[in-house]
Amino acid sequence: MALANDITAPGSIREFNKLGIDKVFDRDKVVLVPDHFAPNRNVESAEQCKYVRDFARAKEITNFFEVGRMGIEHALLPELGLVGPGDLVIGADSHTCTYGALGAFSTGMGSTDIAAAMATGDTWLKVPPSLKFVIDGELPPWVTGKDVILYIIGMIGVDGALYRAMEFTGSAISKMSMDGRLTICNMAIEAGAKNGIIAVDERTREYVRAHRHQDDEIEEEFGEPEGVAADITKQADFISDADAVYEQVYNIKAEDIQLQVAFPHLPSNSKPLSRVGDIGIDQVVIGSCTNGRIEDLRQAAKVLAGHKVDTNVRLIIIPATQSIYKQAIHEGLIDIFIDADAAVSTPTCGPCLGGHMGVLAAGERCVSTTNRNFRGRMGDKDSEVYLAGPAVAAASAILGRIGGPEEIIDGRDQ
Repeated sequence: MALANDITAPGSIREFNKLGIDKVFDRDKVVLVPDHFAPNRNVESAEQCKYVRDFARAKEITNFFEVGRMGIEHALLPELGLVGPGDLVIGADSHTCTYGALGAFSTGMGSTDIAAAMATGDTWLKVPPSLKFVIDGELPPWVTGKDVILYIIGMIGVDGALYRAMEFTGSAISKMSMDGRLTICNMAIEAGAKNGIIAVDERTREYVRAHRHQDDEIEEEFGEPEGVAADITKQADFISDADAVYEQVYNIKAEDIQLQVAFPHLPSNSKPLSRVGDIGIDQVVIGSCTNGRIEDLRQAAKVLAGHKVDTNVRLIIIPATQSIYKQAIHEGLIDIFIDADAAVSTPTCGPCLGGHMGVLAAGERCVSTTNRNFRGRMGDKDSEVYLAGPAVAAASAILGRIGGPEEIIDGRDQ
């Protein structure tokens, strides 16, 4: 699969057009998702999206997702069953590594590389050495995949896995939901990794069966589909070999991982919530390809229920796909958010990259469930972004400062 969005696809398309080729290598295996500046924020972004749309129509691209059908790409593709175990996925977006949670090898590339892949179906990769992260034990209350990956990045640094494969395993990973696993693999790039990956287990298979569509290709390769979808994983074990060689193995006790907050201006600048101190904030964003899934919204709603956002804080919540948005409506989560005085948006990457729907002014501070907090990432270069999981983000919106859910829900079960 070759993937691009409304920011990166135009460059790929221009390079593709220079090749003088009439069609892409496989119109079912090229995916175009306008999600960064869509819905269009200005004339320039409208032209970008139109350029991608026109190409998709001209080349009869099957998987072009227009506003109303689209979602944030790295939440949308797994949800639609377009990626799965054993797949090779390259995308003109660094967080393409998300799909490793499904046992796929997925990685980000530049627009020119994607253009060549769209034309030929081929690409060139150097096989990365592997690092193994074994997380055993029980995670503390409220601690999720976001805290796990921030803890690891804080431990090894933003270049601690440079051009390495980060494999995540252990009892804590086995017990973790697919939403949590997707979050962990999503941020492997923030440690410099080529990809993140988690071995396929029964939880993965259940997810794939629930999301993978029946189609002729699956039936031809794996036989007659059973039930809702073909069990594509029973034909092979997508796990590391028993004699696999790792450059380094990290053994981590899950109990040691507290709620994390990454301070400006690096994801590796993480520390436990207990060491944060009194830091006032102006905005909270809950969403993105990292933490905009239904489990994230449920956790935020658990904290926000019956409370109001501090009058000095703006809370913006963005479900990652239309399906997640709809599910949040059915579960009453959107009512909780609006009753708490949050603004709820259609799916978009907007604020994560300082595009729209939450750009920061000079001097403003934001707690965000996104994946990067580089200087100027969400707006003015003199603004500050603190990365955290949904529970800390929601609690901070209520408190008006960075804080945890236990300050809001004292003694209540998670």
